[in-house]
Amino acid sequence: MPTEVALLESPALRVEQMGRVEVLDKVKSLVMLPDGIHLRTEDVARYFEVSTTSVRRLADRHLQELASNGMRVLRGSELESFHSDILSLWKGDGVESYPQAATQLRLYTRRTVLNVAMLLRDSDIARSVRTYLLDAEEDLRTTYVSLDRRVTRIEGCLAGVGSALQELGPVLGRMSKRLDSLDRKLDVTHQVIGAMSLRLTDVSQDVIRLDARMDDLAHGLRDLGRRTSG
Repeated sequence: MPTEVALLESPALRVEQMGRVEVLDKVKSLVMLPDGIHLRTEDVARYFEVSTTSVRRLADRHLQELASNGMRVLRGSELESFHSDILSLWKGDGVESYPQAATQLRLYTRRTVLNVAMLLRDSDIARSVRTYLLDAEEDLRTTYVSLDRRVTRIEGCLAGVGSALQELGPVLGRMSKRLDSLDRKLDVTHQVIGAMSLRLTDVSQDVIRLDARMDDLAHGLRDLGRRTSG
């Protein structure tokens, strides 16, 4: 598990934590500008309870890293446009409550503030953010280890099921052969029954013809008897 010192010293470790901006509000409420996206240098200093100069110096030392995480500097027409947009959203005690920068304005995002929290040494708030990040990572690591153990146990159970299925394979094969043999015997039985049915139909027709001949013979005997007696 990384330590606080490692987090302060390693850009790679900071990059790994950069998406977890939700920890900022869990440590302390982060007050944004009315656009809900940006903060000024004084807003960042107020959050970390340090001087504006401390934040400005840190930003100068780590300019490239902070810029890659959302910090930017506005000047000229871009600055005027931003002031105009913010003033249209401002709901404070008049426009006087929003001080406008004369020539330039450095803006930070939540991602930039989190980056500052992982760089700023002399701030209890920054230390709390780093501690929260590291503790949450340890909880996540513990959860992962527990999940990995569960997966290992499940894999062991599945391996046992696989062995059982392999043992059942020959048995199922023999059952399949016996079922195939029964199917063939049933087919033969059906053929025999069909042949017997046809034969019985022929016998039935023979009986009908025999009955007709017996009737004819009986009539002939009766006629012969009448002629003989007369």
